[in-house]
Amino acid sequence: MRCAARVVSLGVAAAFVLAACGGTAPTGSGLDVRACLVSDLAGFDDRSFNQSALEGLERAESELGVEIATAEPVVEADVAVHLEAFVADGCTLVIGVGYLLEPAVREAAEANPEVSFALVDASFFDVDGRPVTLHNAKPLRFDTAQAAFLAGYLAAGVSRTGTVATFGGVRIPSVTVFMDGFVAGAARYGQDDGTPVRTLGWSTGTENGTFVGSFTDHEEGLRLSEDFLAQGADVLFPVAGPVGLSAVAAIRDSGAPALVVGVDTDWSVTVPDAADLVLTSVVKEVGQAVFDTVRQAWEGSFTSDPYLGTLENGGVGLASPHDLGPDVPVALLERVERVRADIVTGKITVTSPSTPR
Repeated sequence: MRCAARVVSLGVAAAFVLAACGGTAPTGSGLDVRACLVSDLAGFDDRSFNQSALEGLERAESELGVEIATAEPVVEADVAVHLEAFVADGCTLVIGVGYLLEPAVREAAEANPEVSFALVDASFFDVDGRPVTLHNAKPLRFDTAQAAFLAGYLAAGVSRTGTVATFGGVRIPSVTVFMDGFVAGAARYGQDDGTPVRTLGWSTGTENGTFVGSFTDHEEGLRLSEDFLAQGADVLFPVAGPVGLSAVAAIRDSGAPALVVGVDTDWSVTVPDAADLVLTSVVKEVGQAVFDTVRQAWEGSFTSDPYLGTLENGGVGLASPHDLGPDVPVALLERVERVRADIVTGKITVTSPSTPR
């Protein structure tokens, strides 16, 4: 069994995520469930949210005994083909991973009302862009702006140049919500510290910034990272799935005294060869959300009620500095923890046009 992550209180490090096995395995027998998972085009080896989703599915297979199946589209047109094939193959729960799969998952759910569906990172919309509720389709969403705010605060606190940077893979809400939080957190640190902080790559005022244009163009990710390093950024936050690892390569190649903030998973764990450069990661508990959704289907309690991961419920969090922990001032970690507590209590409100509603 793989372990999920949860947010725990450990004094100074309470803001950070530590590995912990999620709850007690259910006992007894449930319904016959065939749970099927479709990745986005990055595939399940992205060391990001696709991988997390697969881990949640495999955990359901191990702990609940449900039958599972997976598919990895190569081109966008493959998504609908895989969804149709899963329905024809008797899948009782079909889960899509990623905002870009929304149209295909919605259409499949509407065409197959007897099958349950779920979608990671997006709600459902009609052809005119208006939100819709489907009785058989569950959105799995995450308020990652909250955790990204903490990452921006921490990044600004460790920056020696006073300049940090972020870029996205594709300009979609599940990406820009991270960028909004990161920029706002860095700005809050500057406000608290009385020290101006410059953030490159994204403007929360105009909601415009720098994007790779895909989640697969590593060369463009490398170019953008090199450009930010040349402008003096010494902490990079790439919200670009596997392309984000280009930021690590750029730092290695340049020899710049810079660090990276991981996204979706704890990069110190999922990308161990980069651990010496990973300041922290904005963690999204996709695996736990997928497991819980499958368990609900197994228990016969599946509903279309949206799931929203927050700092308060542990659905999002900030990973420990791990290897870099000794280099991060205790006083800064204490400040990050106070900010986390203020977000949970509502004293600090983290907003983004892309925050799930």
